[in-house]
Amino acid sequence: MADERGSRRGTTREGFAVLAVAIRREPWIFAASTIGSVLFGALTVADAWVLGWSTDHVVLPAFEDGEVGGDLLLAVLALFLGVAILRAVGIVARRLGAGVMQYRMQAHTRRAVTRQYLALPMEWHQRHPTGQLLSNANSDVEAAWGPIAPLPMAVGTVAMMVIAVVQMFVADVVMALVGLLVFPAVIAANLAYQRLASPLMTRAQQLRAELSEVAHESFDGAMVVKTLGREPEETARFADRAHQLREVNVRAGRIRAAFDPTLAALPNVGVLVVLAVGVERVLSGATDAGDVVTVAYLLTIVSFPIRSIGWLLGEFPRSVVGYHRVRSVLRATGEMPYGDRSAARGDGGARLEVEHLGYGYDSDQRLLEDVTFAVEPGRTVAVVGATASGKSTLTTLMARLVDPDAGRILLDGTDLRDLGRGQLAETVAVVPQTAFLFDDTVRGNVTLGADVSDDDVWAALRAAQADGFVAALPHGLDTRLGERGTSLSGGQRQRISLARALVRRPRLLILDDATSAVDAEVEARILAALRAGGGESTLVVVAYRKATIGLADEVVHLEDGRIADRGTHAELLERSASYAHLVNAYEQHAELVEDAG
Repeated sequence: MADERGSRRGTTREGFAVLAVAIRREPWIFAASTIGSVLFGALTVADAWVLGWSTDHVVLPAFEDGEVGGDLLLAVLALFLGVAILRAVGIVARRLGAGVMQYRMQAHTRRAVTRQYLALPMEWHQRHPTGQLLSNANSDVEAAWGPIAPLPMAVGTVAMMVIAVVQMFVADVVMALVGLLVFPAVIAANLAYQRLASPLMTRAQQLRAELSEVAHESFDGAMVVKTLGREPEETARFADRAHQLREVNVRAGRIRAAFDPTLAALPNVGVLVVLAVGVERVLSGATDAGDVVTVAYLLTIVSFPIRSIGWLLGEFPRSVVGYHRVRSVLRATGEMPYGDRSAARGDGGARLEVEHLGYGYDSDQRLLEDVTFAVEPGRTVAVVGATASGKSTLTTLMARLVDPDAGRILLDGTDLRDLGRGQLAETVAVVPQTAFLFDDTVRGNVTLGADVSDDDVWAALRAAQADGFVAALPHGLDTRLGERGTSLSGGQRQRISLARALVRRPRLLILDDATSAVDAEVEARILAALRAGGGESTLVVVAYRKATIGLADEVVHLEDGRIADRGTHAELLERSASYAHLVNAYEQHAELVEDAG
C-alpha cells in the first residue's frame, strides 16, 4: 500500500516536472494563457458579487417598493454585460494560448525525435520495431503534452478558488465555514478517481503503442500475409490488442462516468446546507439575503477549480508514460561521432582500403573477422560468398551505416570515422538489393530534391538501363510511382534505385546484389555501361552470376566472415573448389529450371 501511494505521488511529481519542461520552453505563451485564465476566474467570481449586489439593491427594493429604477436596471445590465465580455476575452486567451503552447511543444518534440532517429545508427534501428518508433513520434508525443490543454485553466481556477473563498468569508464567516465542509468530500472523490483511473490510463497508453506495432508490421508485410493466407491470423492478432485497448478504455470511461456526477452533486449538497443555514441566519437578522445568495453561488464556483485540477491530474499518468517513452529515444546512446576532415574531391574513383575489419552483434556472433583488402581507384571488385558469409554486413560498414568493432576502413587514406558529417554521402553511394522508392515522381525519386538537371537524370537512367521504360510511362519523369514504387516491377525499381546513385556521380559505388531482380542480359548492359564510363567510379559489387563476376578486376571470396581467397575470377575457379561450386550453383539451378520447363 505504501508503494502504491508512493507511486501515485511519484506520478504527480513527474507530471508537474513534464509541465515544467513545457513552461520553460514557452514561458510567454504560458504567461498569456494563464493571465487569460486568471481573468476568467476572477470575473466568474465577480458574477457572484454582481448577483449579490443586484439582489440587495435592485431585486429586494423592487419587491418592497413595487417598482424598479431605470438607472439601477441599466447599471445591473452594464455590470453583467461587462463581466461577460471580459470573461469571454479571458476564455479566448486561455484556450488559444493553451492550444498554441501544446501544438508547439508537440511539433518541437516530433522534430527532436526525428532528428534523433536520423542520428542514431542502423544497428539501433534494427533493435527497435518500426511500429514502436512511429508510436514514439506520434501518440507518445501527444500523450506527453496532453496536460498542457487543461493547465492554464487549472492555474486560473486556483486563483478563482482563492478569490471565491476570500469573498465567502467576507460575506459571512459562518456560512463560509459550513460551505467549505464540502471540500474534504470533493477532494476524497478526486483522490479515489485518480487511484482507480491512473493505472488504466497507463495501460491504455502502452496498448496504443503495441497496437501501432502490430498494425505497421501487418501492413509492411502485406505481401507475406496475403501470399501465405495469413489474413485471419493477422486480423486476430490486431483484434486482440484492439479488444484489450477497448476494454481498458471502457473501464476508465465507466469510472469517469460514475465519478463525474458525484463530483457535480457534492457542491449542490453543500449549497442546500448553506441555504438552510442561511435562511435561519436571515430570519435571526444575523445576515442579509444577498449574502446568502452570494455564498451559495460562490460555493458552486469553488467546486469547479477542484474538478479542473482533477482533470489535470488525470492526464498525468498517460503524460508521464508518453514522456518517458519519448525521452528514451532522445537519450538513446550510439549516435555516431564525426570528425572534421573533408573527403577528397576529384573526377576519378576513390581508393578503398579495408584493414583487419571485424564486426559482430555480440562476442558470440561474429559476422566479420580480420577482413583486409584494397580497391584501387577506378577498379571493380566483386564480393562473393554464400548466404550469411558477411557480404551485406561488409557493404554496410563501407557506407558507415555502422562502425566496426575492430579495424578500420579508409577512403583515399582517411578513416571514415574522421570524416565530417555528410562528407561520406558526397563521395559514396550504396544501392541495396531491396530497392526503396518514395511516393513521388520518377524525377523526385532519382534526385531526392538535389539540384540536378533533367539531362543528368536521363543520363543516369540510360546507364541504369531504365530510360526505355521511364520514357514509356504516361508522364515520363513526372509520373508518380506510388508508395514504395508499387506501380513498377522489382527489376524496374532496382534500376531507378541505381540511377539515383549514379546521378550523384559517386567516387565509390557499392552494389549489394543490386541487379538481382533484372535478367542477365539487362544486368550485362548495366555493368558494361558502368565500366564504359571511363572508370569514373571505384566499384564494389556483391554478385552471384558468373557474367557479373567475370567483369570484375578482382574477386574477394568470403566464407564465414573471413576472406577465403582473393584473385581474378579465372584464378579462383582454378584453385578454389568451394568458390567454383558456389558460382556454378546459380547456372546449374538456372539450367534445371529451364529443363523442367
